[in-house]
Amino acid sequence: MRGSPSIGFSYLLRGFSLMTQPSLRRYVAIPLALNFLIFGFFIGAGFELLGEWIAQILALLPDWLQFIRWLLWPLAALLVIVAAAYVLSICANIVGAPFNALLAEKAEALLTGKHGVDSTGPDTSLLAIIKDAPRSIGKELRKILLYLPRVLLVFVLTLLPPLYPFAPLLWFALGAWMLALEYCDYPLDNHRYTLAQVRQCIAGERLTTYGFGSAAMLGSMVPLLNLFIMPAAVCGATLYWVERLQPAADTIDHLQLRQPTR
Repeated sequence: MRGSPSIGFSYLLRGFSLMTQPSLRRYVAIPLALNFLIFGFFIGAGFELLGEWIAQILALLPDWLQFIRWLLWPLAALLVIVAAAYVLSICANIVGAPFNALLAEKAEALLTGKHGVDSTGPDTSLLAIIKDAPRSIGKELRKILLYLPRVLLVFVLTLLPPLYPFAPLLWFALGAWMLALEYCDYPLDNHRYTLAQVRQCIAGERLTTYGFGSAAMLGSMVPLLNLFIMPAAVCGATLYWVERLQPAADTIDHLQLRQPTR
């Protein structure tokens, strides 16, 4: 397999640096604001539901076991934060898709010195991005439909006793690939790449792709840090596109990655 996991991992770290550039800060602000709003909603809803659930459990316990309440709440809080991190990634990417595309376009312009993606690319003004929102969100939903059979397959595999020890590794590998596809799609979508073409493109640098996806996956599992993962990963994926994916795609004519149709 081609590529380098360490280079892929470094793209997320470099994405954090890139997103702090003065010319990109206003385009990072919207994805960040969406993350805080969505994360806050799920945290609030989760704690409310868990509060009711824990109260019901405590009501069934004898008095001498009431001390367990001091153990349940910290564990419940950790559960809410971890679960919210995964739900956040899905919801934030659906809602923030049009703005992530705009961030990817501006990041590419900063990196290449070219204003606008290319002659076949879409209009990426803010008004055009808002008008393009239904298509962007529709593509996000198609990604979910792409993920579901794979999620089901991994779920079934992890039910098999011989594969129990490998269940965390299988879920992590699936999550890493899904996040890599998710974030790499933004800069490639600005160049009219279909979802199938994005998958084909990132498969050419499979180890680099897994390194990048693994970094995004690890970051998504860390509370508070996960709030900043989306814009950092969009910037990191744009770096990956400019430095490795686009040059490789331009030299492989038979992939036909430049078709303007979707």
